[in-house]
Amino acid sequence: MLDIAEELHRWVEQGRDFAVATVVAVGGSAPRLPGAALAVDADGTAIGSVSGGCVEGAVYELCQQALEDGETVLERFGYSDDDAFAVGLMCGGVIDILVTPVRATDQARPVLATALRAAAGREAAAMARIVSGPADLMGRALLVRPDGTYDGGYGAHPELDRTVAAEAGAFLDAGRTGTLEIGEQGSRCGAPVTVLIESSVPAPRMIVFGAIDFASALVRIGKFLNYRVTLCDARPVFATKARFPEADEIVVEWPHKYLERTEVDARTVLCVLTHDAKFDIPLLQLALRLPVAYVGAMGSRRTHLDRNERLREVGVTELELARLRSPIGLDLGARTPEETALSIASEIVAGLRGGSGVSLTGAHTPIHHDATSTPSPAGRIGSVA
Repeated sequence: MLDIAEELHRWVEQGRDFAVATVVAVGGSAPRLPGAALAVDADGTAIGSVSGGCVEGAVYELCQQALEDGETVLERFGYSDDDAFAVGLMCGGVIDILVTPVRATDQARPVLATALRAAAGREAAAMARIVSGPADLMGRALLVRPDGTYDGGYGAHPELDRTVAAEAGAFLDAGRTGTLEIGEQGSRCGAPVTVLIESSVPAPRMIVFGAIDFASALVRIGKFLNYRVTLCDARPVFATKARFPEADEIVVEWPHKYLERTEVDARTVLCVLTHDAKFDIPLLQLALRLPVAYVGAMGSRRTHLDRNERLREVGVTELELARLRSPIGLDLGARTPEETALSIASEIVAGLRGGSGVSLTGAHTPIHHDATSTPSPAGRIGSVA
């Protein structure tokens, strides 16, 4: 539900009652990942989506029912070809959806309200809701902050709160959303309980080095993909807000000097479009040793080979060089700045999601590569929002 936090936070501030349906788990070629949500208020207004249209009508009715009876329910929707009028997913996937009422008198509302406020403000927080287990625990929530403190609780065994808070903290560190199987008394003790952990983290960073026309298009597509985009160039005449109005930040500084002092993490992508050895070499020497998600550099194949030799001369190892995506982007036959930006963005998404970059036509690879409901907290980052 945190994917529609801004709208839901406004509803909470306005005192509205509503019910929210959240994707808990998916299987097969399901259209949305865990955490995707649809909400319906008491007046029938709906926001969000859980399936891209396949089962929205049925989920809408479940939300209305939850508002009436105050019951939290878990429903499964799957593909069915037996009845042309049956509710199901045409893609052939399966989704489990948790429907939770959020009324003024509901026990979980204060915790959910706090989580929505944090997510709407782009603050780091994780919300852990029980989606299956003892009936009296269904829908109860816990909000976990980066420092390990938490609000709310399940009202069951105290060890359950502490264990879930610790696990949710690990999910939050990795920016993950997924489910956790645990015992009602914490660890593996007691009746089995499934917890959905949704992470709200600040937008990942895209840093574009080089204030050229290709950079302008890349900044735009970076914003479209919900990155916080910084444009950096040492030349003040080119690095201007007028040329890059969509950039969140414009920095006039030598690229490697800026990268030395700025904050990056495992979700950060670095796109080097400077195409000039005096900028590229010190920048890539540093970039390839940072724990970031992606490092790509623009240039012809001749430029790439020459740049690699220069990087070896300054001590960059073969293992570090193997991280460099150069020439940058996927082979789309791109020529224009916009096409090139699409090529670069495609390579970033493929790397993030585990895609091959080949055409889906005639291929036997999965369409969706990371639709797991039980991610490892130390695994691949599962979202760019």
